[in-house]
Amino acid sequence: MSAEPDSPDHRNPSAPSWRARLAARFGVYGHVPRMFRQIWKCSPALTLASIALRLVQAIQPPLALYVGKLIVDEVIRTSAHAAPSGSLPDWLLHGPATRLEVWIALEFALIILSDLISRAIVLVDGLLNERYINSVSLALMGHSATLDLQQFESSALQDLLERARRQASGRNNLLVQVFNIAQTAVTALTLAIGVVAFAPWMVVVLVIALLPSAAGEAHFNAEGYRLIRAKTAERREMEYLRHVGASAEHAKELKLFGLGDFLVGRFRTAAATVLEQNRRLALRRFVWSGAFAAIGSVAYYGVYLVIVWDTVRGRFTVGDLTFLSGSFLRLHSVLSSLLLGITQTASQAQYLNDFFAFLDLRPSIVSPVAARPFPSPIRQGIRFENVGFRYPGTDRWAIRHLDLNIGAGETVALVGENGAGKTTIVKLLTRLYDPDEGQITVDGVPLHDMDLADLRAHIGVIFQDFVRYSLTASENIAVGRITALADTQRIGAAAHEGLADDVVARLPMGYDQPLGKRVANGRELSGGEWQKIAISRAYMRDADLLILDEPTAALDARAESDVFERLRALRHGKAALVISHRFSTVRTADRIVVLEHGHVLQAGTHEQLLAQGGRYAELFELQAAGYQ
Repeated sequence: MSAEPDSPDHRNPSAPSWRARLAARFGVYGHVPRMFRQIWKCSPALTLASIALRLVQAIQPPLALYVGKLIVDEVIRTSAHAAPSGSLPDWLLHGPATRLEVWIALEFALIILSDLISRAIVLVDGLLNERYINSVSLALMGHSATLDLQQFESSALQDLLERARRQASGRNNLLVQVFNIAQTAVTALTLAIGVVAFAPWMVVVLVIALLPSAAGEAHFNAEGYRLIRAKTAERREMEYLRHVGASAEHAKELKLFGLGDFLVGRFRTAAATVLEQNRRLALRRFVWSGAFAAIGSVAYYGVYLVIVWDTVRGRFTVGDLTFLSGSFLRLHSVLSSLLLGITQTASQAQYLNDFFAFLDLRPSIVSPVAARPFPSPIRQGIRFENVGFRYPGTDRWAIRHLDLNIGAGETVALVGENGAGKTTIVKLLTRLYDPDEGQITVDGVPLHDMDLADLRAHIGVIFQDFVRYSLTASENIAVGRITALADTQRIGAAAHEGLADDVVARLPMGYDQPLGKRVANGRELSGGEWQKIAISRAYMRDADLLILDEPTAALDARAESDVFERLRALRHGKAALVISHRFSTVRTADRIVVLEHGHVLQAGTHEQLLAQGGRYAELFELQAAGYQ
């Protein structure tokens, strides 16, 4: 077996010691108690039942072997006397009760009991594991909702999240495996006690012979985890390519652009790299594991020959031979399973480490201890005061020295080229990010002094890349204020304001119609129809501040006009912020703010900005020329 790359030697004195590597490899078991607490919460009764059943099952093998020894010895003792007369039924029904019959009956009872317990363990573990899978998935989903946007935009967190998902979906039987290890340990202990009573040295020889195999498994399990960890990004890319290449929403472009072969080739290249590395590791593991397993087998048969020889010499009875050979064979198997199980679960527990590392992440944007409520209704307005912000990992300022006011009841439009800072302003307003400089206030109250949930509850946002949920039409609108899911009147009113009521009226099942092709009986909508659903979500929220990012990009001219007619009706303390590249949209705003390189270049009404000339007039004339 080749040395690990980080093995300490005279050429690398700074490499971790074997104690450090051992602690890192098996230290992941420190999370098992935390996992046990999780599964205990799922069902204390099922957890106790699983433990109790395994304890009973653990002592069954040595009991069965010892009863077998008693049967063999009794058969030999009985056969030394006169053979019983008559048939087997006569002997069973009418013959005198003997110890042989008792031992046979006891062995039969142990077999029946073992079968019933095995089936009960499968039943209990299945129910318990199902509950644990749901618990882990809920914990993953629930904690994801608490993290900051900047954390999700980090590739490192995406890799960690991918490994955490793998633990949630494919490693949830880890606790069952730990229970099995405990059961196997009890069985090994009882078998060892029985063997030690005859020949203590046998157990010592067996344990020593199995240690190389266990060490080899530990090494290759750690190598396998490191390989998977190193290739997490590649696996995420493969998952993305698999989704794009076989999803309904990408089918049109794949066919029209002829991307099928390209995506297949890209996936094949990525998969080949991962497969080749896995193949090399598997071959190395095969060779070394086979060699180490042979050592254990040689030790077993060497001890077995000694047992046979001692029986021939009269030291052991035939029953002793049966018990010792059976116990030693079972002990060999059990110890192998125990040592390998420990190393394998240590490897799988590393995914548990990833899972809990994800759960231990904490957001940096949180509500203050003495949080203030959002001022509702807005009486003065929203103010950006010398605000500056840089996205994590970059030195470029997205916005800098920004001063901006949005008055109560005012509709403000943001205009600017891509990268001017428009969407960044929205993210700062909703506290998806916090500014690096300056502050943002609502009626003089800084955003960072407000309760985060209350702040977002009073802001309705529709991003350009809004989500098309595979839910019913009613639920798609209600996500704007999900707590009002049962309020059909409010949903209908929001649909009317967002122009989605006509869309819903054309659906066969109306508001109960599933949308999207991922669900049964789902109906796909056009881009404009989906946009009306999304705008209705914003009205469903009934927010004090309504933010629309390119809200009419997929709408026709009449629908666009209707949307802004409703938007202008927002008064009485409600404000609106509109981001759009379409000047037919922004010209109706109360005030237009032109952004460039993260600061305000111009501000005023449409007429005022045209009269001033400058960037707004230039952009307007360029767009207007396209309609001439």
